[in-house]
Amino acid sequence: MQKILDEARAKALAEIAAAADDRALYDLKVKYLGKKGEITEQMKRMRDLSPDARRNFGQLVNEAKEAVEQALEARARGLAENKYARLAESDWLDASLPGIVPPRGHVHPVYAVQRELEEIFTSMGFEILDGPEVETEYNNFEALNIPADHPARDMQDTFWTEDGNLLRTHTSPVQIRGMALRRPPLRLIAPGRVFRYEATDASHENTFWQMEGLMVDRNISVAHLIYFMKSLLREIFKRDMTIRLRPGYFPFVEPGFELDMQCQVCGGAGCSVCKQHGWVELLPCGLVHPNVLSMSQIDPEVYSGFAFGLGLSRLVMMRYGIDDIRHFLSGDLRFVRQFA
Repeated sequence: MQKILDEARAKALAEIAAAADDRALYDLKVKYLGKKGEITEQMKRMRDLSPDARRNFGQLVNEAKEAVEQALEARARGLAENKYARLAESDWLDASLPGIVPPRGHVHPVYAVQRELEEIFTSMGFEILDGPEVETEYNNFEALNIPADHPARDMQDTFWTEDGNLLRTHTSPVQIRGMALRRPPLRLIAPGRVFRYEATDASHENTFWQMEGLMVDRNISVAHLIYFMKSLLREIFKRDMTIRLRPGYFPFVEPGFELDMQCQVCGGAGCSVCKQHGWVELLPCGLVHPNVLSMSQIDPEVYSGFAFGLGLSRLVMMRYGIDDIRHFLSGDLRFVRQFA
């Protein structure tokens, strides 16, 4: 029995020393030390021995087992060292070379233009305000001179919530919140997302961006409004733009205007963006209605002001010649990567 054990031990150590890889080493471990391994099987022979012989033979089996285990560990370390030595020769790395720079993200084109607008207006003394996208009916309609029975509500199809609030249909509610917390003179802008329950096409979306603007002071006139609007477009497009100002009705301004700009997608020739008219509605605006000032505790006999609601999404379309507003929320990386 001892001769058989010695032969198994010697054979195991020789095969382990010659093992070529980790897989071969694992197979040898199973062959000799597994549940049915050649050295493990020797333990079963001990039941046929006397107590003294069993003690001595058990010690020999344990010594053989420890020798094989040590040989396995030593060979595993040697294989690992050889592996890294080969890698050092074949996969040499120059640590002085610059690393791989991961690709950087970039802002959405709407947000990029929004930041430009914010810089333009803050340079002219305007303050940037923010407000909630879920609004009260009072702030979104009533405080803007649009009572419940007013036909203007039909012009702004609304997403209502179960608790009686709504997704704001314009950024004008931020104007109301601003006037409630501040006293004239006021210069405010409020960029943000708005929501309309309407069908989508190349120039209409149910979620889009606007920028509300408000200026309230003594003796504000339409001339102030035109000056700031022309300054805004000139700074954004880096040139004087062809615009037109025509009468428009909005309950929260009096008088009200539609400021249109020549379509930059077709150059005024007519396309799907401008509905073949050559003009794009960009800036509903006007002088703040006295009722709106009164509801904000501002005396319309002393103060006047102008307000505008810039179609920020459409402005970006004109800036970059984008022919479909739906691209902004499409999630198509091919589109947004153009503005990196």
